[in-house]
Amino acid sequence: MNEILGYLGLGLMLGLAGIGSCFGTTIAGNAAEGALKKDPSKSASYMILSALPATQGLYGFVAFLMSMGRDFATEGPLMLGIGLGVGLVCLFSAIRQGQVCANGIAGIAQGHDVQTNTMIYAALPEFYAILALVAALMV
Repeated sequence: MNEILGYLGLGLMLGLAGIGSCFGTTIAGNAAEGALKKDPSKSASYMILSALPATQGLYGFVAFLMSMGRDFATEGPLMLGIGLGVGLVCLFSAIRQGQVCANGIAGIAQGHDVQTNTMIYAALPEFYAILALVAALMV
């Protein structure tokens, strides 16, 4: 039973983080598609902001790789908790970061110089995904 819980934790860690990145990048990507119709000359800025939420999936993957060598026979419930924690934090962080980036993309398309500020605001939810990764590695 412990091994099942451990592998379930690994799956949640990787799966939820990846799902969050998928949602976050498509939220920002949808805004970028709309912004391209308004001002296509700023496509590089749109692309940079659209790619930011992808990092949470990477954090989930790194935590997954670092947890592969653990003994699930004794640490299964612990791995379930770690996996669920990292997965949920990365899921919500990526979605919210995608929403921040989408707003920044809309602002850039309207002619405002907000790329730098948007990247700073987008780094705030990312910080919590990094904290979840570090916590998973410390356990």
